[in-house]
Amino acid sequence: RPIPKTGELLPVVGLGSSKVVSEISTNGTEPVENVIRALVSAGGGVIDTWPRNPFNDTGFGKVINMPDLDDYLFVTTKIDSTGSKAGIDQFRQTQELYQRETLDLVQIFSLTDLDTQWPNLRNWKEEGSARYIGVTVSNIRLYDQLIDFLGRETPDFIQVNYSITEREAEQRLLPMAADMGLAVLLNRPFMNGEYFGRLANIPLPEWTTEFGCTSWAQFSLKYILANTTVTCVFTETSNPAHMIENAHAAYGTMPDANHRQLMREYIDQA
Repeated sequence: RPIPKTGELLPVVGLGSSKVVSEISTNGTEPVENVIRALVSAGGGVIDTWPRNPFNDTGFGKVINMPDLDDYLFVTTKIDSTGSKAGIDQFRQTQELYQRETLDLVQIFSLTDLDTQWPNLRNWKEEGSARYIGVTVSNIRLYDQLIDFLGRETPDFIQVNYSITEREAEQRLLPMAADMGLAVLLNRPFMNGEYFGRLANIPLPEWTTEFGCTSWAQFSLKYILANTTVTCVFTETSNPAHMIENAHAAYGTMPDANHRQLMREYIDQA
């Protein structure tokens, strides 16, 4: 789907890589390399992360710069520091460890020190260190603050939590993003795994075959992607097979309005 401000196309399913990157110190770089290769093999390439520590980020940087992967990847980072200098130092270290003079997208994590960090992001975009800039939230408690920010600033991207089980963003945020022409990234499609525990003993409805859904993961992802305001949804996994399954939710038919109503009713009763 296109980034509204530029028309640049992004694959609609990406990798939320914070967990697998944070495990580099114990598991090495092979797991993150394998899951990124699975993403690319399925037509994806958007990777969302933020600085963990120098050791892990150095390993991540080596993987994303492998010659056969580099050209396929759209790599984001986040600033979660307080104070202007701390934010600048964090970003400069990320550039060094990721081996990238220019990051595709720089975001303020959970609106942290928003009024201080936002001018830094604008400066990085102006100087060419960031192609796009944005902000993230992953909790409904931050929605009002995000809406207030969008009343005075126009980022390129916003990132919010949204899924079949967390639908609050449908009420105000997604319509607002559509009206403003913002790219929308989504986190928590599976509620950080809680979604699967809730559905462990519940059968996938037979009518989901009507829109090519083969798993509970695809059930949530196809619900999300049926909303055309969504630019890309991030799935957090270290399992290459799960990454491919998630990416394949982008293919085939999407649920129509009637199917989406059935999906909401089914999940609310689960």
